[in-house]
Amino acid sequence: MEPLIAFVATTLVLRLAGRLKFDHFDAWRPALRGGLTALFLTTGVVHFVPGFRESMIAMVPPGLPWPEALVFVTGVLEIAGAIGLWVRPFKRTAAVCLVLLMLAMFPANIYAALNGVEFNGAAADPLLQRTLIEVLWLGAAVAVATEPARAKRPEPVAV
Repeated sequence: MEPLIAFVATTLVLRLAGRLKFDHFDAWRPALRGGLTALFLTTGVVHFVPGFRESMIAMVPPGLPWPEALVFVTGVLEIAGAIGLWVRPFKRTAAVCLVLLMLAMFPANIYAALNGVEFNGAAADPLLQRTLIEVLWLGAAVAVATEPARAKRPEPVAV
């Protein structure tokens, strides 16, 4: 639930900041980009935290090889994607890659929900709830990936 809270809270705070003072966030897509950053930094870092790491390894379906390596790689990719969302030449690519990563990792969430895999001592989210959350995050990432490029500000005219 913490990643969902981080996503929603960050998105709403940035959107409010955009309405009040920070023009860059005075639209939903940049605010969603901030929410996705909070989400993927949170979940990416957790891949390396003892207790959580072991839970993520347990979520990897048994047919997949090298669960420890998969958890390591997906954690690195989540953090890289979160950072990439803010690097102008890569933000669209990062958003698309995060969509693909979420789709690739979703079977682990299905496995955890159907097999009662605990997450650091807590029960896995029920499958319907987890699916709805995933759809929200996928929609946000698609919105960010399709965000129109901002028009460049005109250069001041020298007199």
